[in-house]
Amino acid sequence: MGFGDLKSAAGLRALNDFLADRSYIEGYVPSQADIAVFEAIAAPPPADLFHALRWYNHIKSYEKQKASLPGVKKALGKYGPADIEDTTGAATDSKDDDDIDLFGSDEEEESEEAKKLREERLAQYESKKSKKPAVVAKSSILLDVKPWDDETDMAKLEECVRSIQADGLVWGSSKLVPVGYGIKKLQIQCVVEDDKVGTDMLEERITAFEDYVQSMDVAAFNKI
Repeated sequence: MGFGDLKSAAGLRALNDFLADRSYIEGYVPSQADIAVFEAIAAPPPADLFHALRWYNHIKSYEKQKASLPGVKKALGKYGPADIEDTTGAATDSKDDDDIDLFGSDEEEESEEAKKLREERLAQYESKKSKKPAVVAKSSILLDVKPWDDETDMAKLEECVRSIQADGLVWGSSKLVPVGYGIKKLQIQCVVEDDKVGTDMLEERITAFEDYVQSMDVAAFNKI
C-alpha cells in the first residue's frame, strides 16, 4: 500500500485520486492517519489537485490539536491504494512530539536506575497529557442551496433543510439571495462540531430533497 512518492507530482496525483470519494485518509473524522500523510507532503498540493488541496487545508487547520486526534500513526506504506508501493522514504518520518522518546538515551546500554527514572518521567508525562481537557473543534459554515427554478417553494425548501438534525449541528440565520431570472437561492448558516458533522454529510442530506434542491455549495467555511 502507499501513494508512491508523496513529494512527487505522481504521488500527489495518487493522493488526489484516493481522496476523490473520501474526506479523510481513514474513517470519517480526522485522525493520526491524516497527520502521518500530511507531514509527508513537502508543500500544499497544486490547485488542479483540488481533492488533495481541500484535504490538506482542512488537516492544516488541526495543527494545534494534532496530538489529540484519535488513532495511532503507522508507516506511510500502511495508507493509500493497495496497488501502489510507498517510496516516500525515511525522510518523511513523523515529527510529532508524541512519537519522540523525550527521555531516551543514546547509550546502547543504560543502568537500571536510569531506566527506572526514564520510565517514571514518561509515566508522569503521559498522565499529565491525559488530564488535559479535550478541545471541541467547531466550524461556522455558510451554505448556498439552489432550487430547480423560480417556481420552487423556497419556504418548503428551507423547512426541508432545517429538518436535518444531527449531534453537533446547529442551524442559524438564513436569507434568500437573487441569482437571476427570478430565481433565488437559500443562503443559510450553521455551526458544526468538526469531528461529528462534515460538509459531505450536509451535502448528501440536503440534496436528498431532490424535489426542491438542485445543488448545494459551501459559500464560506471558518474555524471557530
